[in-house]
Amino acid sequence: MAFIDEIKKKARADKKRIVLPESNDERTLRAAEKILKEDLADIILVGKEEQILSDAKGLGLDLTGLKTIDPETSEKTEGYVQTLYELRKAKGMTEEEAKNTIVGDALTFGIMMVKEGDADGMVAGACHSTAATLRPALQIIRTAPGTKLVSGFFVMDVPNCDMGENGTFVFADCGLNQDPTAEELAAIADSSAKSFEALVGAKARVAMLSHSTMGSAKHALVDKVQEATKIAKETYPELTVDGELQLDAALVDSVAKSKAPESQVAGKANVLIFPNLDAGNIGYKLVQRLAKAEAYGPMLQGIAKPVNDLSRGCSWEDIVGVVAITAVQAQA
Repeated sequence: MAFIDEIKKKARADKKRIVLPESNDERTLRAAEKILKEDLADIILVGKEEQILSDAKGLGLDLTGLKTIDPETSEKTEGYVQTLYELRKAKGMTEEEAKNTIVGDALTFGIMMVKEGDADGMVAGACHSTAATLRPALQIIRTAPGTKLVSGFFVMDVPNCDMGENGTFVFADCGLNQDPTAEELAAIADSSAKSFEALVGAKARVAMLSHSTMGSAKHALVDKVQEATKIAKETYPELTVDGELQLDAALVDSVAKSKAPESQVAGKANVLIFPNLDAGNIGYKLVQRLAKAEAYGPMLQGIAKPVNDLSRGCSWEDIVGVVAITAVQAQA
């Protein structure tokens, strides 16, 4: 069974409430119809119900079972305003500014729903930047206990592939941290391994990627990945991690035997940690476009409750997949 089919099966087994604040986007409406028909989650759209249903009708969509919430009229709004004000008043926010934000910014309203337990997770980003999605999440929900930083990952499901975990991988960080330090790379490796195991259900084998394998090149960029690997092994002893590894050494057994014969990860990696955002972002898009892989994300890890980003180039099918994954994260 394909990765996303397994995720959908898990989502159906314990349905969660997922809020989609971008109700003015056609892809969101199409995704909502599919999610409701497949019974993957209870969907809540933020906006005016009359407008949402009118837009759906114009697209020929059936949103039976949909829940909507309008920030301008909801009985929850005043409580959300007070909570936001208490959280942000030390930063200079007034009650009036808190009200304008709750009523005027659907993303913040959706985040507040998750914060207050009125939704189990949120998915947004189809028409907002990662920064716009992440900022209210960090300000309101904040990071999970023990988390050193929030990072982004993609679940990559590559067709007709015998590498990784039957073609399934986690790539990180592909959407958030631009140039992580060695300590941050180690933390990303730990978070990504946990995400992989929670979602895929298999043991994570983490490769710290570089243009060098086990000292084959000398450069400050190589030094960073070597140090990150050392920190990861010392700080997270339960991790199966190795590096630095070139991509072919991480994935191809014959290359691994030549370049890194002593490694427990080389040739068998299923979690790929990229040295910076350039490499990660380019890498996932190459695999998505050239290998026709399904790319789910960027998922966010390290936030106290599930909030996930979307690429602004996403399809409605991508939204369905990310909602299913978010629902499974909420189960945990």
